[in-house]
Amino acid sequence: MDYFAHETAIIEEGCQIGSGSKIWHFTHIMSNCIIGEGCNIGQNVVISPKVILGKNVKVQNNVSVYTGVVCEDDVFLGPSCVFTNVVNPRSAVVRKGFYVETRVCRGATIGANATIICGNEIGRYSMVGAGAVITKPVAPFALVVGNPARQVGWVSEFGNKLNFNSEGLAVCEESGQKYKLENKSVSRIS
Repeated sequence: MDYFAHETAIIEEGCQIGSGSKIWHFTHIMSNCIIGEGCNIGQNVVISPKVILGKNVKVQNNVSVYTGVVCEDDVFLGPSCVFTNVVNPRSAVVRKGFYVETRVCRGATIGANATIICGNEIGRYSMVGAGAVITKPVAPFALVVGNPARQVGWVSEFGNKLNFNSEGLAVCEESGQKYKLENKSVSRIS
C-alpha cells in the first residue's frame, strides 16, 4: 500500500488508489472508485461507487461526491460542498442506472458549501464561490457566485481575478501569465 488511510476510513473492494494519496478520519470510499496519485481526502467524506478523481485532487472535510462525478487533475473541492446525480430524485422511485455525469475539469475550484446540480461541466481553472448553486455549465476561467450561480468575472490558473484592458488582455499579478478575452472566452497566451 503506497498511500495512507486512517484506521477509521472505510475503503471498499475494487478501488484503485494512487501513490502518495491520503485518506483521513471517518471517510468512506465506496466500491470501484479511481483515486489518482497525490490526492488528499479530508475527514467525513463520502466518495460513492465508480467516482473518478484525477491526480492531486484535494477534497476537504464533509464533502459528498456521488456516482457520476469525474474530477480531472488538480481539482479543489471545498469543505461541505456537494454534488447531485439525479435530476428529479424521489424516495419511492429507484433511479439507479440513470445517474447524470458531472465533470469538474482540470484545475477548477469549488468553494465551501457549494452545490453542483448534476449534468453540468465545471470548466478548466474556473472558480465556484462559497455557497454557490451551479445549475448550468461554467466556462473555463470563469468566476461564478450566488444562487443560482452567475458569472461575475474571470480568474487565472492561480485563482486570481483577471482585469482585462480594452484590447482584451490581462496579466495574472501573481504568476505573470498573460490571458486573452475573445468572444466571451478566456485563453492563456503565455
